[in-house]
Amino acid sequence: MPGLLKMPIIITVHVDVVLTILTVLGIGNRLWGLMYPKAVVFDEVYYGQFVSLYMKQMFFIDDSGPPLGHMILAVGAYYGGFDGNFSWNRIGAEYTANVPVWNLRFLPALASALCISLAYQIVVELKYSHFSAVIAALLIMFENALITQSRFMLLESVLIFFVLLAVMSYLKFYNRQRCSFSMSWWFWLFLTGTACALAIGVKYMGLFTYLLLLAIAGVHTWQIIGDTTLSNVTVLYHVLARVCALLVLPVILYLGFFYIHLTLLYRSGPHDQIMTSTFQASLEGGLARITQGQPLEIAFGSQITLRNVWSKPVPCWLHSHKNMYPIRYDSGRGSSHQQQVTCYPFKDVNNWWIVKDPGKHDVAAPMSPHWQEISCYVDYNVSMASQNLWKVEIVNRDANNEVWKTILSEVKLLHVNTSAVLKLSGTALPDWGYRQLEIVGDKSSNVYHQNMAWNVEEHRYGKSEEQKERELELQTPAQMDISKNTSFMAKFLELQLKMMMLKSEETEHKYSSSPLEWINMDTNIAYWLHPSSNAQIQLIGNIVTWSSATVGILVYLVLFLWHLLRQHRRVYTIPKDSWEHFVLAGAVCVGGWAVNYLPFFLMEKTLFLYHYLPGLTFKILLLPIVLEHIHHDILRSSVSKNTFSAVVLAWISSVYFVYRTFSPLTYGYPALSASELTALRWKDSWDILIRKR
Repeated sequence: MPGLLKMPIIITVHVDVVLTILTVLGIGNRLWGLMYPKAVVFDEVYYGQFVSLYMKQMFFIDDSGPPLGHMILAVGAYYGGFDGNFSWNRIGAEYTANVPVWNLRFLPALASALCISLAYQIVVELKYSHFSAVIAALLIMFENALITQSRFMLLESVLIFFVLLAVMSYLKFYNRQRCSFSMSWWFWLFLTGTACALAIGVKYMGLFTYLLLLAIAGVHTWQIIGDTTLSNVTVLYHVLARVCALLVLPVILYLGFFYIHLTLLYRSGPHDQIMTSTFQASLEGGLARITQGQPLEIAFGSQITLRNVWSKPVPCWLHSHKNMYPIRYDSGRGSSHQQQVTCYPFKDVNNWWIVKDPGKHDVAAPMSPHWQEISCYVDYNVSMASQNLWKVEIVNRDANNEVWKTILSEVKLLHVNTSAVLKLSGTALPDWGYRQLEIVGDKSSNVYHQNMAWNVEEHRYGKSEEQKERELELQTPAQMDISKNTSFMAKFLELQLKMMMLKSEETEHKYSSSPLEWINMDTNIAYWLHPSSNAQIQLIGNIVTWSSATVGILVYLVLFLWHLLRQHRRVYTIPKDSWEHFVLAGAVCVGGWAVNYLPFFLMEKTLFLYHYLPGLTFKILLLPIVLEHIHHDILRSSVSKNTFSAVVLAWISSVYFVYRTFSPLTYGYPALSASELTALRWKDSWDILIRKR
């Protein structure tokens, strides 16, 4: 042992100086003046509300994507000591002293700064020169739109970071095939799956890049399967390793994001009404406070409220008031002229019903004449004729002997006399029905739908028959309790379903745009305007980079087809390794652009320029690769190569010039005069704000 201590301990550290310098410059580029402006900027008004709810641990649902992105923003708020008390009611509202502006904006800005380093490493891992990698990093660094989007409490820069991390990790893993199953091989493989899950967890757009990487990994795996130098056991290990890291791990992590989300948000919040009664009862406060101490099992004499399972976007309860159906409907059809039964979206004493122990009056429903009208007798003490009887059928029962339970059971109500199913039609009644929702009896449908399902939300064991006494009973706490233990998977599946089904209303926005307008940046977005000067922040990209990237895509496709055609003619103009690198670069960069751009043509949602930023990032990565390919593999003479290099240098200078020219609109500082702002309107379609004095 003493002899061992005499031996020197040597640690060898390899530092990429260029990468270090780019990282430092990137951090300065993104974090400079991060607290300016100290006011709500564009979609901060949207994400800030969710951050506040995280601070107060109140449940919410965002139909735009999974919760990881919101949680990342909430981490910054937590470490900044934010208490959640701020009204995110308008763009431009000044932040109060309790809002840690720098902390809220730090993580998105840091993520964007690290994207510069990732861009450098991706180009290197694609087997292109470090000079090309530096160009890619500089293009990302001086891209005005990426800077603007990263400096505020927004999620696109976080999404792009995880997407690029996934791509870089996979390339590092792929380039280590000669040392398969080594520690570094496992590390980069599992980091790929982790980064893919993180990207999807921030925004569903991350799914596009994940599917692209799965396709590339599938091709590479197929090549391994066909490698006869490998034993069957080795091939099996390769396949299982990829399945575990790229399929199983992302699913586990995705579930984990929701588990953390639901664990943190255990209190009743503003979006409770979207969820089922079972889900609401699992939250502290809200419905749980109302239903605390309720009996679990429904019995004869129970006083209950029945909520429709399908009703959206707000809930509604089976309701009856003293008003009658009109003698004749507007269409001239006759009614039963009995007491109205509707679905009412508010808590009300007329939502309460009594379960009682144990004629033909077929009238068409008021708004849906192909179904039956549902009505009530005014006198609750009439004899129980067959037309008053309803059969309760539990649709989510686990066993044949299961009893009707409060909150947990979903039931269908079948009319004994006609076999009609009580359901919500979704149509609003006219003024005589107070615009409440129509309830109908459907005799023809044999297909189950959630508009037929009801669950008991509030429940009391009642004894009184008189109306006034019953109303007093409803104010008396029950003596029994109901289990509110809902499994995580049940809550996850419900929340996931609601997020997919819940759609924001399609609204026109001043700065919305179509995907065709993104290619040449024919549109922009005004993010913020100073209350008294012309200082403003605009989402406007570096037009030289955007135009060059579009040309780069076209040039790559032409070169790819040209090489492919010549190879088909047995003419090989470039070495096999160079061709494989060129193909992989296209799969990653052109494929990354395509999967992050083309799907927007199929989306029925309001779109904005910032949706294009992930796709733009892949286009930018392709540019230096195309330039290097032209310089090394296309041009032959030294004169042409030197001329091309000079053109590239001038082009890079123009990129920096445009970045500096538009930096006042990128950073919001300094304020420009009206004439200076007019000079920056390089396209007639750009909406640059000029304050009239």
